[in-house]
Amino acid sequence: MTWRGSTTVQDRIFACLPYLLPLIEGLLQFGKLLQQFPPLQFLFLPLLPVIALYQSLGRWGSLIIFFVLFLAVVRNERISHFIRFNAMQAILLDILLILVGLVLGILQPVLGTSSLIVSTLINLVFLAIVAACSYSMVRSLLGHYAEIPTLSEAAYAQVR
Repeated sequence: MTWRGSTTVQDRIFACLPYLLPLIEGLLQFGKLLQQFPPLQFLFLPLLPVIALYQSLGRWGSLIIFFVLFLAVVRNERISHFIRFNAMQAILLDILLILVGLVLGILQPVLGTSSLIVSTLINLVFLAIVAACSYSMVRSLLGHYAEIPTLSEAAYAQVR
């Protein structure tokens, strides 16, 4: 649904870029599935230079990127609504990953690090974030708003 005006090719590309943040975070935190099934690693080979750049920023890199996206993109009304919405939705996906990581950090000592339940939850989170980011990137490239239940509503509320 593109009801806030038409989008240019440049807007579509810039709208996809913020989704690299939760995708890379998901790969780094929950990418244990790639160790279990090595052929899947070929799907993420194009991201290796971006991951290397992201890791070179150090521990504070994700926080810096978070604030830059929020303050310079989401709150900047001179940038198109389409880009701001997608940046906000990517930020919300990243926040969701952080919260899930905290919950799993509490569950792992209780259930054990090699527990089937914990492994299943980690793989489920990884697949969900890859699916959400892939869906959002494809919809953005097509010039449509990616509608993820609840997250999209929160992103709309923040962007206005």
